[in-house]
Amino acid sequence: MSTDSPLVCVRQFRQALLWPLRLMPVRGSEGQHAKPWQLLADMGEASPWREVVDEYAGDNGRFQERHYNEFVTFLPYVQRFLYGEGLYSKDTAPTAGSPMRVFRRSDVSAVRVVPTPGAPAITLDVMHVDLYFFLDLDLVLLNIEVKAEDLTLVQAQEVLYRFGRGYPAGWDANGQAQNCFFSAEWLGSSGQVLARSDANERDLFMAHVSRYRAPRIAAHWSWLLEPLVGDHSGKPGALRYRQIEYYRMPLMGYLALDNPRALSRSDFIRLGLVTGLATSSEGSDLPYAEQHLADFESRYCYDRFWTEGGAAPNTRYLCSGHSLLVLGDANSAFFVNPERGVLAQFRHQHFLLFLIAHFQKAALLMFSDRLAEALKDLDIADAASVRHFKRTIRNSFAGFLRFTHRYWFHEVSEQTQVRALFRMCANHLGTDPLYAEVKERIADMNQYLDADSLRRQANTVVRLTVVTIMGLIGTITTGFLGINLLAEAEAPLGRKMWIFAVVFVLTTALTVYTMVKSKRLSDFLDVLTDERASAWQKLKSLALVWQRAKD
Repeated sequence: MSTDSPLVCVRQFRQALLWPLRLMPVRGSEGQHAKPWQLLADMGEASPWREVVDEYAGDNGRFQERHYNEFVTFLPYVQRFLYGEGLYSKDTAPTAGSPMRVFRRSDVSAVRVVPTPGAPAITLDVMHVDLYFFLDLDLVLLNIEVKAEDLTLVQAQEVLYRFGRGYPAGWDANGQAQNCFFSAEWLGSSGQVLARSDANERDLFMAHVSRYRAPRIAAHWSWLLEPLVGDHSGKPGALRYRQIEYYRMPLMGYLALDNPRALSRSDFIRLGLVTGLATSSEGSDLPYAEQHLADFESRYCYDRFWTEGGAAPNTRYLCSGHSLLVLGDANSAFFVNPERGVLAQFRHQHFLLFLIAHFQKAALLMFSDRLAEALKDLDIADAASVRHFKRTIRNSFAGFLRFTHRYWFHEVSEQTQVRALFRMCANHLGTDPLYAEVKERIADMNQYLDADSLRRQANTVVRLTVVTIMGLIGTITTGFLGINLLAEAEAPLGRKMWIFAVVFVLTTALTVYTMVKSKRLSDFLDVLTDERASAWQKLKSLALVWQRAKD
């Protein structure tokens, strides 16, 4: 059984994918400000990625009204994060002053997909393929935007559901990959195939998991990210990444429909939750039980513009955190306007709020991974391992502090629509409780290190105090009697050196012995100074200094 409205036409279709990946630290960069994009920039012609020229900088003719509208949407601290600040000119370096750097590859023009065996191929134009890097964070976000025109609602649902899966979730009885495209090919400007998916090669994926205990990224996604390589791929490369979230990439969708009101509640639910088409085995138009979906409209729909009037009538936003979709009337000039309308907002303001929410979650998961790895590698019997653990925790604490003051904010805009959509994304993603959890874990580990340092300092002070007290007796005695104790002033030099050596050895031995017994001597001093202890208890405490320790 297909969708309730198979004949509804999607006049304009856009889909944007955003895949957060964790970058593994470059050897020797521990404790330094992470700038992984420098490695990519230094590769030159060996890499297809080029840093995006700042469209906001100077009189380069790139700055347009939509850029201004995008800029003023956000609050000042968000503007500094997204665009930097300061005086710009045409000679300014790309994205100078901003903690975010963007790289783009321009060799991919389209992607040709076949949703299921026997289904017709769908060719989607690739608008851009970008990598987003961030100062001080070992994190990269892959962003891809594709578009198509005149799709059926069935085709649009299939693309939304199947596009953006890093690897297959499984295979059916015929060995065909489930939930992803039967076939996917990246195409060049002349239509040549640059790379294709290998999701149906079950043995490759199973062998990789069996060997590395890590998933294998599908071939077309792996190719697209090069020269970045998977950390468990076995390929050489300085920039290595690991999966940090679910294998389904967060997505945004824009659907301009002939008649949005023709969609049924089941259509909206399947689009909003990106569940794909209904199947005959489900036995219902709804993907889940009715009681589970009773609050769908209140939880996932933003219906401020779901009305017959206004500049963009019948516009509905669907947000589940993992996805953000906007559906509207293709006959509305404002809805399809790429410079000032809803389409422009979708590609710029709404994309950036979606990026910020997922970037914050990915950064928090990255810090959590760091803590888990630091504990896994800790060997308390190995001094070098303990020192490495301390450095890792201190660096994580400092990095989290910089993240908090540079990237963490609850509000991004005072515009009602942008503020509401960001809150919906953040609430569905659970970034606030995740932030509190990671902050508590880092604070606990840092507090443990502080307590351990104080304990070590206290033990050192106790031992030095005991040695000083014990040495005080000999110092005062020899100081008081030293003038007449040994009349060796006129003795030969050899005899005086011999006496000095004997005294030096005895004093050193006594000092070392006192330090060895310093803990027990400290306990004895505590009892000795206790006025409530009897003389017999004090003598017993003194005897314990020389008692052998029990196992």
